[in-house]
Amino acid sequence: MFQARAIETDDKPAFYRDLAQRLEGLLHGERDAIANAANTAALLFTTLPDLNWAGFYFLRRPEELVLGPFQGKPACVRIAVGRGVCGTAVKERRTMLIEDVHAFTDHIACDSASRSELVVPLFRGASIIGVLDLDAPIPSRFNPDDQRGIEAIAAIYMKASAPF
Repeated sequence: MFQARAIETDDKPAFYRDLAQRLEGLLHGERDAIANAANTAALLFTTLPDLNWAGFYFLRRPEELVLGPFQGKPACVRIAVGRGVCGTAVKERRTMLIEDVHAFTDHIACDSASRSELVVPLFRGASIIGVLDLDAPIPSRFNPDDQRGIEAIAAIYMKASAPF
């Protein structure tokens, strides 16, 4: 049985190496993409400090993301590609690290408490299948170390999970 415990966070690269190991162990032997997304979101939400939302949106139609497994308050169910931080990450095919969501044009406020956001596209080959989205209630919560760490987490999730 998996037991969550605090990870020392003073050294972010070491923190993310430890978190990646835990995720690999947690997902080992499981190929279901939804089950793996649920456990990934739960692991992130319980181990990363200062988050108010962690979860997935999946591309279900060419121009629309649909809410997947998450931890946090209820969220927007559908997001058009190109809208908000998540939709922009898909359209631009890149990670979005937003220090202040109020300064981001077209931010979609699912939770008015969110102040910063990190969104990582999920690639299967050249295709994007969705995004991994983290929100925080404080500005500038995420930095380049977080970006690299969460990009590695997204890659572990994708490697472990069978296509839909």
